[in-house]
Amino acid sequence: MNTKQCHFCTNGVKYVDYKDVETLKRFVTQHSSILKTYKSGVCGTHQRKLAMAIKRARHLAILPFISR
Repeated sequence: MNTKQCHFCTNGVKYVDYKDVETLKRFVTQHSSILKTYKSGVCGTHQRKLAMAIKRARHLAILPFISR
């Protein structure tokens, strides 16, 4: 059983903004890969929205695809 609370559910966030880089960086590893649901503690609904927001930010060069 996952004991972590969803960051977005507890804060009442309905839309994961791709321009909010500081929030997105919390859910990306040091190698710039998206954290899994069981490691990040985000619910399934918000995990899908989070992944889409990270991919959009990468495409617009707000977040890097890889870090060195």
